[in-house]
Amino acid sequence: MDFFDYKNGRLFAENVDVEKIAEAVGTPVYIYSKATFLDHYNKIKQAYAQLDTLVCYSIKACANIHILKLLADAGSGFDIVSGGELFRARQVGADTAKIVYAGVGKTDHEIIEALEAPIGYFNIESEAELENLIELSRKLGKNPKAALRVNPDVDPRTHTYTATGKKETKFGVDIERARQVFNQYGRNGAVQLSGIHIHLGSAGKSVQPYAEALQKTMELIDCLRADGFTIETLDMGGGYGADYETSTAPSAADYARVIVPLLKDKGLKLILEPGASIAANAAILLTRVLYLKQGGKKKFVIVDAGMNDLIRPPLYDAFHFIWPAKVDASLVPPKKIRYLNMEGTQQVDVVGPICETSDFFAKDRPLPSVSRGDLISIFTAGAYGYTMSSNYNARPLLPEVFVDGDNFTVIRRRQTYEDLIAQEKK
Repeated sequence: MDFFDYKNGRLFAENVDVEKIAEAVGTPVYIYSKATFLDHYNKIKQAYAQLDTLVCYSIKACANIHILKLLADAGSGFDIVSGGELFRARQVGADTAKIVYAGVGKTDHEIIEALEAPIGYFNIESEAELENLIELSRKLGKNPKAALRVNPDVDPRTHTYTATGKKETKFGVDIERARQVFNQYGRNGAVQLSGIHIHLGSAGKSVQPYAEALQKTMELIDCLRADGFTIETLDMGGGYGADYETSTAPSAADYARVIVPLLKDKGLKLILEPGASIAANAAILLTRVLYLKQGGKKKFVIVDAGMNDLIRPPLYDAFHFIWPAKVDASLVPPKKIRYLNMEGTQQVDVVGPICETSDFFAKDRPLPSVSRGDLISIFTAGAYGYTMSSNYNARPLLPEVFVDGDNFTVIRRRQTYEDLIAQEKK
């Protein structure tokens, strides 16, 4: 569940009326819910409690250090993909032994930083990367653990840009090549190649691809163990679905009901790397209506947020539920779905001010009547919202606000125009 609810027709983040946040901070603004982050994280932990499981929150989903500190204090490890993310994790006192490091293009500098931390696992994406890790480990006298990322060639039935577990991907190695990689490098003496990593992609909406991938992966692990290799860890990555539309993604318990029986008594430590399933529903992007416009048969609602603030709709054709922050009680949405055809709504495009036709949040979407100055909430904006935002059109990055019960705190101030050029000045 999330903790963004309507009370008497007004949208609240936990116990705070979002209009109060807009009055204090301005718009557009990202608003996060502490209770939602913890609820989603704890549900994952509970779902896999029967196994030796480490939950490593994926920093790339939502990276504010206040949120990372919240999750670290709750016991979370972290999934990182860059030296900058390792830096962020260390700034909040994260246990580096609970950090896993993925990414196809780790630089020598990044690898050395991770070796010296030291992190828990390197997720190896290619033979060339493994050779480099072995060389650097020998130079530094380190003996890190690593998991080979294999592609089980399973279709996660998601957007082509977020599918990562097929053969035709830059990530990992084909599952058929995995035994060859272990035979060539598995006894190198510098890097402990003792795990298998899989990651099907993001925004999964079905448990079945995970079951299929896991069955293939367990066959591989059995073969590797028969070859004399110690395989102690299975990293099942992330990509678990979030409810962008109400009740459309499996819950943590739904995934666990399939995954746990397949791994029970297999002598494996399980690592999970959830990102969106923890962060997505933990935030909204609150924006204000600037203008209403008729263009031919189209009705446009022009808001002050733009694609530079939330790029998922034009980049991934992603759905985000959108609704005014204040409505008549009869228009409080019963659920978040794409076509909520309620009496009193009209079809509109919700667009931003960026000089691109692709600057939109929704097309032909039912929306209650709004006026200039009204607040509109773009829901499920916590994952890959702020972290993918940019200064395109010389627009300052947005503030981030953290809600805890009755209180809210600015955890990132709004950028100023001076901030935009600060690094360009002599």
